[in-house]
Amino acid sequence: MRSSVIFFLRSILFVSTCAVVCASADVIHLKNGRTIWADHVRQNGAHVEYDLGDDSYAIPRSLVDHIESGGVPPEYASSGSNSKAGDEVPGFAPGGSLNGDPGLAERVVHDGQVDLDALHALEQGDPATAAIAYFIAGKYEFDHGDFPKARPYFKTALRFDSENPTILNYLAALLVRTGNATEALPYAERAVRAAPDAPDALDVLGYAQFAANRTRDAVRTWKRSLELRPDAAIEQLLAKAQRDAAAESEYSERESVHFTLHYEGQQSSEGLRRELLASLESDYDDLVRDLGAAPRSSIQVILYTGQAFFDVTQAPSWTGAINDGKLRIPIEGVGSITPELAHVLKHELAHSFINQISAGRCPQWLHEGIAQALEPKPLANGRRLAELFQAQREIPFNALEGSFMRFSPVEAVLAYDESLAAVQYIDDTYGVSELQRILQKLAEGSSTEAALRATIHSDYGQLQTAVGNYLISKYGN
Repeated sequence: MRSSVIFFLRSILFVSTCAVVCASADVIHLKNGRTIWADHVRQNGAHVEYDLGDDSYAIPRSLVDHIESGGVPPEYASSGSNSKAGDEVPGFAPGGSLNGDPGLAERVVHDGQVDLDALHALEQGDPATAAIAYFIAGKYEFDHGDFPKARPYFKTALRFDSENPTILNYLAALLVRTGNATEALPYAERAVRAAPDAPDALDVLGYAQFAANRTRDAVRTWKRSLELRPDAAIEQLLAKAQRDAAAESEYSERESVHFTLHYEGQQSSEGLRRELLASLESDYDDLVRDLGAAPRSSIQVILYTGQAFFDVTQAPSWTGAINDGKLRIPIEGVGSITPELAHVLKHELAHSFINQISAGRCPQWLHEGIAQALEPKPLANGRRLAELFQAQREIPFNALEGSFMRFSPVEAVLAYDESLAAVQYIDDTYGVSELQRILQKLAEGSSTEAALRATIHSDYGQLQTAVGNYLISKYGN
């Protein structure tokens, strides 16, 4: 993603520093004029700790001007224009449940974890009960974001009840969320065959079809879902799919080993298309080497000329490119790959790798920091950034977990610079292997701060201080 292009549909939007929509909240007023809305705030020595949902954060007490209790936070709308309906399913969990022994859930999940001995014992009995038990285990891990654990539970549940639409639907949703849309399709199709009038099943099938570049099928599927149940999120995704279908109605395709290139007739030269695919394949090999993993499916790349890019993506006029599960690249006036375009291609491709490794759970600042580092991009404003950290005027990292879209242009530049600085600090201090471990911890369901604690032994407040010291030592006077 370049500039303020957004990669996560499920992002929380930040206008001042952080917003949490709730009935009442504590407000942390920072010395730099920003505010943090939190569920609960407490002071612990040199740090102020606060809770946002299930996560806890800490910032240095020296950054805080005062704390106000019982505030009513403002409401924030979520972004839809650059939503990602491919590897990342937006805030979505399929509906439906399985009936069984009311006490079965307590046997399968207790003390905050799945009881494997109970599951194995239940396998020996009634197959229908075993299917429900494994579904309960899978749904528990799914709801807690641990998709690698949830997947085998759902697959085992299907071994006992192969055509159950609820189990099929959850497995398909999980596969789409983790970047495996092609693999998700047969499960989603089976779920719809088993429950043809279930909007949730149709929604998941539409997600899988759109992510697998079956855009026209997704349009038909989502239209059918909306006939059964109005849904604003699906309406937005349908509109996006319809824009895609209209723009690409006369597009041609060309494939390479890892990419499918879509382009508009004669609007780009054969030489440029060949050069683009060669550059992307070279970048792909570099990223496999650097990150030790790769997307599992062919990556869709769409070239746009003229106004089509902005019509389809609804992106701001200054946007350089977008990765929303597909690499969308404007090439108006481009006859060959320039150094700037080469950086754009590698940056956008890096997001696909990061999303795959983190199972779609990487926070924005880490996404953007790693992608910039892999371009590679130097930290051009290091001295100015060091001064901001020294003056305690930086944006707290936990305020950079969500979308950068609503930042002002000045704040967006700062957000991207801080993101790159944080990744450079982690790489220089702990090595690239720790960045990979953070992504893996996120994929396993850890919150961002829990992943940081388990790898570099820092909470957000400690990371903030460490990055500031790193910048001051490297760029300060």
